Amino acid sequence: MPDLLTFLTDLSWPVAICLAWLAGELGQRITGLPRISFYGIVGFILAASQVGVLPPSGPGPILLLADVAFGLILFELGYRINLRWLRNNPWFALASLTEALGTFIAIYFVAGLFGTSTMTALMLAALSMSTSPATVVRVINEMRSSGQVTERVLHLSALNCVMSVFAFNIIVGFWIFRSSADIGDATLNSLVAVLLSALLGAVFGVVVPGVLRHMGSLSKDATVGFALAIILLVSITYATQLSPVVAALTFGLTARHRRIAFSQAQRNFGALGEVLTVLLFVFAASTLDWRSVTDGVWLALTVFLVRLVTKTVGVTVFSELSGISWRKGALTGMALAPVSVFVILLLEHARLRGVNLGEELRAMAGVTLLLEVFGPILIQRALLLARETPES
Repeated sequence: MPDLLTFLTDLSWPVAICLAWLAGELGQRITGLPRISFYGIVGFILAASQVGVLPPSGPGPILLLADVAFGLILFELGYRINLRWLRNNPWFALASLTEALGTFIAIYFVAGLFGTSTMTALMLAALSMSTSPATVVRVINEMRSSGQVTERVLHLSALNCVMSVFAFNIIVGFWIFRSSADIGDATLNSLVAVLLSALLGAVFGVVVPGVLRHMGSLSKDATVGFALAIILLVSITYATQLSPVVAALTFGLTARHRRIAFSQAQRNFGALGEVLTVLLFVFAASTLDWRSVTDGVWLALTVFLVRLVTKTVGVTVFSELSGISWRKGALTGMALAPVSVFVILLLEHARLRGVNLGEELRAMAGVTLLLEVFGPILIQRALLLARETPES
């Protein structure tokens, strides 16, 4: 019997990935909804089942693979960011700062109204600033969308991630160092971690394209070379407790602005990216505890609605000043709804650093589940309403 249990446990993740892929393909064909919504549903059902199909999440190869999958997506996102556009359109940059800070303040006060502790409210607010780049990039690629709303959602997602990582690291630093009340030390550690992560990504952005160019393979197919580099980069950040989010984003950003041709590489990194994306969303949903979700359901719904309103209003207010209509500004804010995968990976890494968040952020578990399923649908609807997809 122990051998049989070991055998079944070893098969659990491959079987879960296959089931999620089948559910995504069939669900998308039948309903027209994004595939990743079905990946999340399968992961949550398998993790919440009474028979315990998936083993408990924790440090190990599955978390590392999820980080690698996220790193591939972040590299692609970073490669599509145009810093020159941000400099030429300061109103758009101001809109990003406004919606992120507005979300932080609004969620902090909402959490306080529900009686959460100050530290929990701060963490909830920092996590709510973010927009999941995994969901954004995946849905945009799946729908082959392009246009003003698409580009703004990509840029805002990247900016939100950086601001959220920085704020979250500072708050985790406060949590770790609260006994000594050394706020300066906590801030310094968080700032140093973000800067070192960015530096590491920039080094990869200079060295890797140089090696590929020297090998003469850059003009043929850069998919394998960049994918292996991201695996190495994420592994280094995993071992050194740096931020794979900032490192991978900076890697893609540096490669783009050094005029590195990435056009021959496959979108989503081909079959490798597709498989790892399925694993990433199944893993994200499998970390959720249904008891935590039900316990914090009202706070979760409130956070979901307030976050959607603040982001939509923050972007819409500056829409005409930044060069688009208020309608497209509102659709851009609506498309910033997803937060799930990004939040889960941040919480997992915080837990590995010794911060026990299991019972402290029950509302975020509920928000994560809601946006794991409905976030991709909101992006899809926004892009269709903006008429930036072939289907529309």
